[in-house]
Amino acid sequence: MHFFLPKPLQPFASDQSMSRGRLHPEPSSPTRSEFQRDRDRIIHSSAFRRLKHKTQVFIEHEGDHHRTRLTHSLEVAQIARSIARALGLDEDLAEALALAHDLGHTPFGHTGEDALDAVMAPYRGFDHNAQTLRIVTSLERRYAAFDGLNLTWETLEGLAKHNGAVTDKEGNPVGRYTRFGVPFAIVSYNQRQDLELATLAGAEAQAAAIADDIAYDAHDIDDGLRAGLFEIDELREVPHLASLLDDIEDRHGDLEPSRTIHELQRRVITRFVEDVIAESETRLTALKPQRAQDIRLAGAPVIAFSARMAAADRSIKGFLFPHMYRHETVVRIRVGATQIVTDLFERFMASCELLPSEWQAGLVPGDEMARARHIADYIAGMTDRYAIQAHQQLFDATPDLR
Repeated sequence: MHFFLPKPLQPFASDQSMSRGRLHPEPSSPTRSEFQRDRDRIIHSSAFRRLKHKTQVFIEHEGDHHRTRLTHSLEVAQIARSIARALGLDEDLAEALALAHDLGHTPFGHTGEDALDAVMAPYRGFDHNAQTLRIVTSLERRYAAFDGLNLTWETLEGLAKHNGAVTDKEGNPVGRYTRFGVPFAIVSYNQRQDLELATLAGAEAQAAAIADDIAYDAHDIDDGLRAGLFEIDELREVPHLASLLDDIEDRHGDLEPSRTIHELQRRVITRFVEDVIAESETRLTALKPQRAQDIRLAGAPVIAFSARMAAADRSIKGFLFPHMYRHETVVRIRVGATQIVTDLFERFMASCELLPSEWQAGLVPGDEMARARHIADYIAGMTDRYAIQAHQQLFDATPDLR
């Protein structure tokens, strides 16, 4: 089967000419589709630029070749477009969703999110997917006529449901949201524009979500090897990776490590992408969707790994968790990063006057919940180095994240 031949737009793809529109109506563009405009607005946003200095796993200055949230988002976008092209989906929408999916991430990667979630526990927690929606619907303030980026319904829906449905049909939170309930950002926006939280996201959003998984597996292996957290031979613990390494050795003999790493990374991406395309085509053939809404109502994702590759995905993540995410070097950095985020939140909650003047202006007197959410917005928007600098200005000692 040849996957490189693009398919025409399929009936179940999101059609920009039939978009459910924007919260604030705008004239159409004579040169771009609605989803292309969404992509462009995301790329030109302040939040997107800040991803350059937000960590994936390592802190920003740990190594020039390690991924940041920006490079990760670009890699996800490339993979999402490849999947969308092969399946006849709207590539621009898939790309827009991929580029935007991490806008709500905090400084210091998942460590920062965990720390902010912990201090926000009395205030319904913190969730980076919900924060992404908050950024593109409220916190970005660039346009004269509205707050946010005024993206199309299809893009907002895909961001809110990056991990699947948010509620069941009765409106009860499901999955990760059973802990604190549906996040405030999602609830408040959904009251203004119904995102159909009990359904799955459209096919393009599903493509972006699975591209996120593929990119994580590939580049975390790459970053972990280049950082010396584990050795190439240790990857043979994972049968899927062992077979890829055998193929590299059979084809190329004894390569220098840097070339072996790249050959492994490209094979991981290729195998996963080809599997997603084949499995998705099988599911689409069985479902026979005739419109985009059929994908949302399918009951299970249609853009997915096969059972075999889903197991490979789990085994790779199972290897990376102890060997990389809980490596003693990374854990030590996590401890310091957690302290920085926690200290900043507690200090700003106790002394709001320490916030920059433009952020003090948005405070609601006497509303502790609103104050906590406002401070979380401020901290979540920080880059790694800005958070370190802010801590250095407010405290006598700041953890050394090296």
